[in-house]
Amino acid sequence: MKIKKLLTTIVSTMCAVVMTLSMVSCGHNSSSKSESKTSSTAVEVDEKKSFTIALYPEYAPETCENFEKLVKDGFYDGLIFHRVMDGFMAQGGGYDKNGKRRSCANINGEFSANGFTKNTLNHKRGTVSMARATNMNSASSEFFIVYNDKHSYLDGQYAGFGQVTKGMEVIDDFLTVGLSYDARGEKSVPNKTILILKAEMIEDDSEGHHQAKFYVQY
Repeated sequence: MKIKKLLTTIVSTMCAVVMTLSMVSCGHNSSSKSESKTSSTAVEVDEKKSFTIALYPEYAPETCENFEKLVKDGFYDGLIFHRVMDGFMAQGGGYDKNGKRRSCANINGEFSANGFTKNTLNHKRGTVSMARATNMNSASSEFFIVYNDKHSYLDGQYAGFGQVTKGMEVIDDFLTVGLSYDARGEKSVPNKTILILKAEMIEDDSEGHHQAKFYVQY
């Protein structure tokens, strides 16, 4: 019985690692082309298709500073959520609808596995965290939003830096566009473009946390 229990534990751990590594590779091996952000223009947005992220610099100061700067610069406008996995997470902020990568500088990985013990934020439903490659300091602009509380194995491995405090139902609705399999056999490719029309900083929340608001179209 002890051997059976040990094998079960090993298999569960391996499954968690595989799921984590799939997050690492996606968004870093697609089109090598990149483009610069052009000047923003006025766009029509729908309040019903928006969500708000509260930033928590007490856990990840450099990550929050970088994210806020990108929002203010209009970096995310016109990009997409290119990877959505039912029961796991929605990832975006690196590619436009044509698959062209919009690049920016990397930042330090603010999580315990990288020696940054200050970040104790848990990956629960609505947590916003930075995607990265195998290099722990390879995060730049891509972020993901967690769908439920079942992914604690991400804690200490990725830099959680915020929380969706309003509009999580919009993230849930991403799943309604339907998903197809990618080249690796992962069911994560939205059948319809999930476009970030506009991202902007809005007034702080009641606790003084800076907030970013994203308007999407799908």
